[in-house]
Amino acid sequence: MFSSVAHLARANPFNAPHLLLVQDGLTGPRSNPAGPPGPPRRSRNLAAAAVEEQYSCDYGSGRFFILCGLGGIISCGTTHTALVPLDLVKCRMQVDPQKYKGIFNGFSVTLKEDGVRGLAKGWAPTFIGYSMQGLCKFGFYEVFKVLYSNILGEENAYLWRTSLYLAASASAEFFADIALAPMEAAKVRIQTQPGYANTLRDAAPKMYKEEGLKAFYKGVAPLWMRQIPYTMMKFACFERTVEALYKFVVPKPRSECSKAEQLVVTFVAGYIAGVFCAIVSHPADSVVSVLNKEKGSSASQVLQRLGFKGVWKGLFARIIMIGTLTALQWFIYDSVKVYFRLPRPPPPEMPESLKKKLGLTQ
Repeated sequence: MFSSVAHLARANPFNAPHLLLVQDGLTGPRSNPAGPPGPPRRSRNLAAAAVEEQYSCDYGSGRFFILCGLGGIISCGTTHTALVPLDLVKCRMQVDPQKYKGIFNGFSVTLKEDGVRGLAKGWAPTFIGYSMQGLCKFGFYEVFKVLYSNILGEENAYLWRTSLYLAASASAEFFADIALAPMEAAKVRIQTQPGYANTLRDAAPKMYKEEGLKAFYKGVAPLWMRQIPYTMMKFACFERTVEALYKFVVPKPRSECSKAEQLVVTFVAGYIAGVFCAIVSHPADSVVSVLNKEKGSSASQVLQRLGFKGVWKGLFARIIMIGTLTALQWFIYDSVKVYFRLPRPPPPEMPESLKKKLGLTQ
């Protein structure tokens, strides 16, 4: 799949217009062998050498997708693990609101009962689960974005770019949640059931003995309910916010910004996207937390019992957590791309062919 998508990526200017322009050393699309002669071969060789120095691989190549997946592992695994204490309190507020009445009260009660070490409960399944989720989320997002943009064609990919981001992120998250579900189930048991288990090594065998494989995957449907809308918002809102920031806020073109300045824009756009993500996905997150704590309950039963007010418990904590989380994830992910010298196409611009059709050019 990677090889076929990589071939399509190299053929589609929407995905990497700057690569096509630089690789040929021209100001337009690739030169046509049957048309007028292009610039001297020496110029093309110099341009190719410049590309080799600037990028470690082609946009949409197999290496590109693999390194994007690695970036997802680093960004999701580290950030979710770092925020385990906040996640633990948020989960406890959702499943036992009478005892954990608010975010500060939740921390106070947890510290009093479990000590400082208690705040780290569930770190191992969090790290493993969200590393696997990050691999699929970011890696497959890049794959599906290339795939769908080539199906749409250059002009439609630009016109329908928001729908493209939504479809690519939803497709990626479908697989990411299957990878996440077992560790998420173990994490919630450890964090919300006192005395059940303190470590992943204790929790996983016990869960399998009691309920079999069902224990690890019964939360996958609620995870889809929570994570797919979250990820759609995360990627589409981020992409369009970056586009808007460079268009209306940043005082100079992206090409003139340093790598550090570009990463600041990435962080800001990521935080804005994260706030919307938290609001959209919070009701389903509440259902997942309760469902993984209880045996024999269905998602619809939990939703009915919680009611409208109950599903919004812990929203403030989740906004802080997800806003920070999303901003850091995008920052780390983009930093990994910079470190490995991966192509980072600028925000899309209207193709010249579409400008001519709309009468926007002379």
